[in-house]
Amino acid sequence: MTTHRFGVCLGFALLAVTFAASGAIAQQSDAPQKPGKMIRAGDVLSGELGVMKVRDTKNRGKRVATYQITSEPRRLPPPNGLCNLETGPETFQLIPTNDAQAAQLKSLSGKAISVKVDEIACAQDAGEMSEAIVTKWSVVAK
Repeated sequence: MTTHRFGVCLGFALLAVTFAASGAIAQQSDAPQKPGKMIRAGDVLSGELGVMKVRDTKNRGKRVATYQITSEPRRLPPPNGLCNLETGPETFQLIPTNDAQAAQLKSLSGKAISVKVDEIACAQDAGEMSEAIVTKWSVVAK
């Protein structure tokens, strides 16, 4: 019986060493990421367009659609820079300025799109669901 318990303990010890070694290797490969490239007014931002339903604080809690692009990390122009993130924002909320832009985004939801950025800033308000806000933009045909 003593031999059986010794074998079980030895098996658990080998299993623990294996998990510890694989964890150490994974930590070594997590090198610090470099900040993304700079995005300026007039540049094109590409990615998948997602839509979320959120409650509008200005309109008595009415549910409204919020559109965001998920892309590679980008740096914003000074003074915004990395938006207090290591690599810069990866999600960009698109703010439609009129009903035509909202309808255009609604038809493109779930698809890969490209937009020409005219005005961009870091998200600061509590209701903003993305890391950066694009207030002036236009869709670029692919």
